[in-house]
Amino acid sequence: MPKITVERDGYVLLIGINNPDKLNACDLEMLHTLSEAYGELERDDGLRCGVLFAHGDHFTSGLDFAEVGPAVASGTPLYSEKGRDPFRLDGPWTTPIVAAVQGMAMTLAMELLLAADIRIAASDARFAQLEVRRGSYPAGGATFRLPREAGWGNAMRLLLTGDEFDAAEALRIGLVQEVVEPGCHVERAVELAQQIATRATPVGVRETLLSAHRAYADGEEAATAQLMPVMRRLMHTADGIEGIRSFIERRDANFAGR
Repeated sequence: MPKITVERDGYVLLIGINNPDKLNACDLEMLHTLSEAYGELERDDGLRCGVLFAHGDHFTSGLDFAEVGPAVASGTPLYSEKGRDPFRLDGPWTTPIVAAVQGMAMTLAMELLLAADIRIAASDARFAQLEVRRGSYPAGGATFRLPREAGWGNAMRLLLTGDEFDAAEALRIGLVQEVVEPGCHVERAVELAQQIATRATPVGVRETLLSAHRAYADGEEAATAQLMPVMRRLMHTADGIEGIRSFIERRDANFAGR
């Protein structure tokens, strides 16, 4: 089985980290394949949501730094030219990602979780941003995403100490949105992804996520300037017309994705 699994489930793309013999540590090949999966998710109009999860007992212990470290030091590209940055730092994104985490979730795991839009944790999950204890620092967005999600004090306590914390603390500070029983985390993530993919208009989901990313990247003023122009455009789409009709007729909408 490949170290990164990619499977379609209707409108949902399931992306699995699969290197359990090494606690799902990610090597260069895995980073390249992961970036290609993220690129597929964003390019393919037949996909409406992604789920990032891990096979085995642990989400990931982080990077296989014995291999990845020299590549970082030499400036070797970590991602495929055909893909997208799995830390989602390479421009706007329009397809949401739900992450499901269990067991060990260290360093790289934190970065991938913070890059996702919704995070579900098994109650046995253990988290840590360990880079400062290894002579490095988080370079995948945690330095600004964790303060945004968890608040400055909570983030600095974790980023500057590298302390480990559990799922209950992750929920308290907003790193994850739900904590479920071990073994149920992927099922719950897929359930949420299917709700996004089938209940909501795809054009509305795309524009909602794009607006949120625009506000973070360019500021609220830039996002505000696009609110009504996008709203007017959406109301003239097939899904916009269907949404209004379904409301008037008091029935579930049948969205076509256009």
